[in-house]
Parts: sequence; structure tokens; C-alpha cells
Amino acid sequence: MPRTHPPYPPEFRTEAVRLVRSGGKSLAAIARDLGVTHNTLRAWAQQTRIDEGLEPGLTTDERDELRRLRRENRQLKLEREILAKAAAWFARETGSIPSEGSSS
Repeated sequence: MPRTHPPYPPEFRTEAVRLVRSGGKSLAAIARDLGVTHNTLRAWAQQTRIDEGLEPGLTTDERDELRRLRRENRQLKLEREILAKAAAWFARETGSIPSEGSSS
């Protein structure tokens, strides 16, 4: 699903969470003032608490690593599938399966 606008800069998120923590206004009022949704602001505040070790969950760094590893895993599975198809095609064309380490 495409995003409706570019992601908010980290400084904006940090300041938004600081405003939530200051307790001067409700979360909904701060979200309205900043032009973000209530759920977005709540998620930023919760992720900050997780990153600080105040709540259980995946930290931002762990989420980034998980996202990277999943992307890498998808790529490796695709490459393996392509190689398996190429090996099967080669075996059909030559009438044999190449042995490991052969130099022909």
C-alpha cells in the first residue's frame, strides 16, 4: 500500500514525542496541532518507550535489521529458485547433471 506522503523527519518525531511527554495537552490535541493522526503519534510515543527499554518489544534497530533480513531472505530464495531452474534446464539439454567441482 503506497504512502500518502513522505515519512516525517526524525527530528519532527522526537519533538512530537517530547510534546506528548510534557503532558501539557492531550495526545489527540497534539496530533491535531501537528497534522498527524492520533494513532501515528501514539505509535511514535510507544516506539520511543520500547527503544528506551521502558516497554517490551522490538527496538527500532531490531525492526530495521528484521526488515533487512527478510528482504535478503526473499532475494536469496528467488536466486535459489532461478539456479534450480537453470540446473534443471541444463540437465535436460545435456542429458546429464553436472557434478560439483567439474570444470567443463
